[in-house]
Formats: sequence, structure tokens, C-alpha cells
Amino acid sequence: MASDPMSVNSSAREPPAPPGSGADEPKYGGYTRFELELEFVQALGNPLYLNHLASRKLLSNPAFIAYLDYLQYWSRPPYLKYITYPGPTLKNLELLQQEKFRQDIISPDLVERLRLEGMKAGIDWHRESFPSTA
Repeated sequence: MASDPMSVNSSAREPPAPPGSGADEPKYGGYTRFELELEFVQALGNPLYLNHLASRKLLSNPAFIAYLDYLQYWSRPPYLKYITYPGPTLKNLELLQQEKFRQDIISPDLVERLRLEGMKAGIDWHRESFPSTA
């Protein structure tokens, strides 16, 4: 098996086994495919990283687009529970399925808007989770 996730037809691959499943996953650079894909999918929660991917023309590469489609398994159990920030991560993963978004994310204005929305959501969550007692 090649270590490059885009070197094979991602849509035909099964998601990696989650930790504790007893599966003996091969390691790539010391990490399992589960760990590598988790790290990558979590990076998609960062609008600046999405802009970087767009600037490198990856978001117009059919193999990369197929890989993004394959990664949607992270939105379902049992994988969902491993994502640290599921809100922005899964929102961006869903948006990346749309060609218009993949084209528009090159815009610094969109990146900034997504960044500010993410910060606002984090602040709102904190206020709701830890209301002041004053």
C-alpha cells in the first residue's frame, strides 16, 4: 500500500480502524493511517489552511477532491468522537464538497470571514458553557 493517500482510489478504500479496534494497522512514518487522516481532517477546520490548499491548486485536483469526499466518514460514529473541534472541521469538510467554495476560498475576504465566525462561535460557546455568576 502506498503511503500517499491520493495515490490510490480513495473512494474505494475503507476508513481506517479506530483505536482500540484490535486491527493491526501499518504505520507510515510511525503513524497509523487513522492518526494521519485525523490530523489532516482536523487541519481542514482552519480557514487559513484551506486558503493554502487553494493557493497550491490542490482544491482543483480531481484526486484531491475525491480524497476530500472519502474523508466524510469522519462525520459519522465512531470517528466523529475523535475530532477535537467538530464544528468548524465538519462544516469546512462539507463546504469543500462544493466546487464554488473550493474556488472562493482563495479569497482573503472569505478566509477572514470564516476565521471571525469561528472565533465568535468559540466565544459564544464559552459564554454558554461557563456563564458568569456575578
